[in-house]
Amino acid sequence: MNSNFNDLSEDSRIWIYQSNKELNNDQVCEISGKLTDFLKTWNTHGKPISCSFQVKYNRFIIIAAENTLEISGCSIDSSVAFIQSLEAKYSIVLLDKMDVAYRTNETIDIISLKDFKQMVKNKSITSTTVVFNNLVSNISELNSNWETTVEDSWHARFL
Repeated sequence: MNSNFNDLSEDSRIWIYQSNKELNNDQVCEISGKLTDFLKTWNTHGKPISCSFQVKYNRFIIIAAENTLEISGCSIDSSVAFIQSLEAKYSIVLLDKMDVAYRTNETIDIISLKDFKQMVKNKSITSTTVVFNNLVSNISELNSNWETTVEDSWHARFL
């Protein structure tokens, strides 16, 4: 069951899928249509899930679900299978959790964690570099701690 993302509660659970390359506007439109169709049928134990999505910066797919129902392993598996289908169709990587996204001016770059550590060591990335903390777990954290500085995120351990 699709809801308006902004109408979901602050404690709604989220999953963030980061694309290894920027999507063009046509791809975002197509993916948004596919997400709408998938979420209309997404359920847990036969009960519809109140959920929604956003595609941010043509890079991040964010799926949110109200915590009113216990979302089962099967429901999560079906969403991962859906994301894998997007990866195959658009030749993108969305499930690699070892990549780091950071912002340089208006550009968002995605690099491996190994390269991120090296850039910190070389001071190309500093404590004030904006990073995307994809470990946030609900809408409240998304709004307050997703797009943040290295020093205010889990990335700070590499400083």
